[in-house]
This record gives sequence, C-alpha cells and structure tokens, in this order.
Amino acid sequence: MTFLRDTWIIFSRAMLLSVRQPLWVLIGLMQPILYLTLFGPLLQTVAANSGFEGDAWQVFVPGLLVQLGIFGGLFVGFGIIAEWRSGVIDRQMVTPAPRTALIAGRTLRDVVVIVVQAIVLVAAAYFFGLRVPPAALVIGLVLIALLGAAFSFISNAIGMATKSEDALAPLVNALALPILLLSGILLPMTLAPRWLQVLSDFNPFKHIVDALRAVFRGDFTSPIVFIGLGLAVVLVIIGAWFGNRVLAAQTK
Repeated sequence: MTFLRDTWIIFSRAMLLSVRQPLWVLIGLMQPILYLTLFGPLLQTVAANSGFEGDAWQVFVPGLLVQLGIFGGLFVGFGIIAEWRSGVIDRQMVTPAPRTALIAGRTLRDVVVIVVQAIVLVAAAYFFGLRVPPAALVIGLVLIALLGAAFSFISNAIGMATKSEDALAPLVNALALPILLLSGILLPMTLAPRWLQVLSDFNPFKHIVDALRAVFRGDFTSPIVFIGLGLAVVLVIIGAWFGNRVLAAQTK
C-alpha cells in the first residue's frame, strides 16, 4: 500500500507538470502527425501496387503508433536529468518513499501522455480514411502503453545514470535508429530484399508492429498478435528491472 500511495503521489506531481505545460505533449505529436499528413498519401500509391495486407492506413497507422510509443518513452530521460539538476530527485530520495515508486510514478505519467497522444493520432487518421474495429483500438492502446512504459523505464534509468543530455542524446539515437530501420514502422519489411527481411526477424519490434497491423485488420487470433503482446510484456519487465537497478545504485 505504501508503494501504491507513493507511486500515486509521484504520478500526480508529474501529471500536474504536464498539464501545466501541454505544449510539450503537442510537440510530441508533431512528428507522427506530419508523417500521417505528408507520407501517408504517398503510401496509398505504394499499397495499390505492392499488395499490402489491409489498406494503406491499416499498415501505416500501426507503425506510427509503435513509433509514438517507442520515441515518446525514449525521450523522457531528458526530463529526469533536468529534475536531478534542480535538486528534485535528491530531495525525493531522502524521503521514505520506495525507490521503485519514484520511477514508477513518472513512468505512469509518461504512459498516460503517450496514450492520449495515440488517441489523438488515431482520431486524425480516421479523417484520412482509417477504419478499424473498436476492439482493435483498445488492443492497440494497450500495446502502445506497454511499449511506452518499457522505454520510459529505460530512458529514465539512462538519464539517471548519465546525468547529462550530451550523453543521453547519442544513446537514444543509437537505440532508435536500428529499431526504426529494421522494424518496418514506415514500410512493411515484406518490401525489403530477403537478406534484410531475415535480419529484421531478430528485431522484436518488427513483430510488435506486425501484431498491431494484424489487429487493425481484424485478425485478432493470428499467432503474431500473441507474440507481439508477449514481447511487449517482456520489454516492460526488463525495463522496470533495469530502471529500478539503476535508481537503487544511485542511492549507494
């Protein structure tokens, strides 16, 4: 009960800061909205000639949602560095609150923000022609929330370990670039040459993207859906373990 109470306190404080500065939430939406507006129509032509499974929006929007979950979580570490520099983290660490609650509360705020952004993105995609079953949206939001939580844990941990934006930025880019290129976020990997398809099979995020695309097509019982959800849960567990280990090390 102490953990839940302290997690809620940290979450409430972090959420209040986000509500007071909604501009950053909107800025986080700019990239996927621009992709949706400027790249999506081009993909419709590609889809017509490439035999996608599902229409162009059922292929493209799931990729954008996964991108939102990953990048939305990856960049939160910059915020915890700013809080450390201003002394907020040190003051929280001398309280009797469990160290796990300090990072779990922030991660919960990040998940809420990412889910809200995902809802706005899907609403915008609806006007471009996206049509999916309501259950697909629920499953999609759960999947994006899991991804956001995993990367929020990881990013906050790296931010606390490095305590430097100059160190965090290249690390984030080093993580994000192979994920973006080898997961088929923008274009399905079925369009890639065979060697690149084989290489992408080792990228767990490729299977998560494929899972969300299957859900958006209404194929809820496809094996890839359960594989994607399972991988997302494993990533959350790994991220939480890593984040808590790093935060615990800061108190020694």
